[in-house]
Amino acid sequence: MNRLCLLLPLAASLAAQTTPIPDKLVVLTFDDGVVSHATHVAPLLKQYGFGATFFVCEFPPDFHDKSKYMTWEQMGQLSQMGFELASHTRSHTHLSKLTREQFIEELRYVEDKAASLGAPKVVSFAYPSYVTAPMAPGVLAARGYRYARIGGDKPYDPAHDDPYLIPSYTTLATNRDAVLNALRQARDGRVVVLTLHGVPDTAHPWVNTPPELFREYLDFLRDNHYTVIAMRDLDRYAKPAKR
Repeated sequence: MNRLCLLLPLAASLAAQTTPIPDKLVVLTFDDGVVSHATHVAPLLKQYGFGATFFVCEFPPDFHDKSKYMTWEQMGQLSQMGFELASHTRSHTHLSKLTREQFIEELRYVEDKAASLGAPKVVSFAYPSYVTAPMAPGVLAARGYRYARIGGDKPYDPAHDDPYLIPSYTTLATNRDAVLNALRQARDGRVVVLTLHGVPDTAHPWVNTPPELFREYLDFLRDNHYTVIAMRDLDRYAKPAKR
């Protein structure tokens, strides 16, 4: 039996572990650990049966103000509800201002916090303010991360895009039509990733999503039969072409 014959069953087995990317596949992500994620967003997502990723951090300078930000216990409750708890660094510092060692410590802090809350291993990362650094993909890979999200306002194409530089669309109070048009791009093997902040966001009003607008997005996703997942759930579908 030649080598090709030996490899074919293995290839078939690996292919069977994933599902081709369907049209209308959307990843919902929420940044900065603001309190409305616990009080409004997560309960509403459960009503719709949607998945989501929450990228958490200790946002300076007023993380202690619990009228603005979640406690770590609330973050742990998001995980208990079935949502993904993921890393936005400890201090929301731009990676361009961190050394490799500092970046590792920022990651380790969130990983340890998540573990102490009983959350699954952290495997997704979001770059603070979408600022990347050349050392980041190697560090993330070495620590077992599978995905990292940036901005860019374009769909994610797993066949061509680096999974450590996944593009996303940012939702604001003023760009409703742009967001709805973006959701329509989830087709032909492309995934749409949305970046949201608070719903509402009293800590960062410039990235606020009004609750009534957020519900409109959820209604659109439900009524048009979208599949809405967390970032880690991309593992269920066709594997990225490159890492």
